[in-house]
Amino acid sequence: MARPAVLLDLDGTLTDPYPGITGSIAYAFETLGRPRPEEAALRAMIGPPLEAAFQAMLDGDPLLAKEALRLYRERYAPIGLYENLVFPGIPEALAALKAAGLTLTTASSKPRPYVETILAHFGLIDFFDAVHGSEFDGTRVDKAEVIAHVLAQQGIDPAAAVMIGDRMHDVAGARANGLPVIGVAWGYGSEAEFAAEPPDVMIAAVAELPPTVFRLLGLGVAA
Repeated sequence: MARPAVLLDLDGTLTDPYPGITGSIAYAFETLGRPRPEEAALRAMIGPPLEAAFQAMLDGDPLLAKEALRLYRERYAPIGLYENLVFPGIPEALAALKAAGLTLTTASSKPRPYVETILAHFGLIDFFDAVHGSEFDGTRVDKAEVIAHVLAQQGIDPAAAVMIGDRMHDVAGARANGLPVIGVAWGYGSEAEFAAEPPDVMIAAVAELPPTVFRLLGLGVAA
């Protein structure tokens, strides 16, 4: 029987990527001769697929959106990727989940090579059995597609798994694949979006993560 599994978002869930992502978005807009987006718009772009967000903010122009994404990556890969911070308590929470014998894997809309580099750079990669995300060619940018891919590749039973994330896209993607989902309040999801797409459980502190996972998986805190 496969081990119970925990699927984790990256940005806004494990790490706070605000400086790197928003700085790289601003670089893309400024290089295109467009004004820097307002802070609220920048925060809203952390988590969802970026190309679609760029298109929505660039007059619906798909070619301009692709160029904005290229410029974003031009700064993000060498600089912005490292302008990041692991949320306090995350290593301890991951260690507790790992010690309980759970399979841990990422389920991120960020390109997989970026996810791997970030986890390795910040000393988190050894907690994970697998790393999954989107690809640079746009494959699997939708969170439901990412989660479906993770389940198939890792042989995970949705009935014995849980998704953890900070945005409504994590909730919708988990629901599309039959997974319960834990929403985390320390990320970038707004109260309004969680009200529209409520997770099974909402937690406010990282320390609540392991016991909430154990409870949803029917393992008990002492698992």
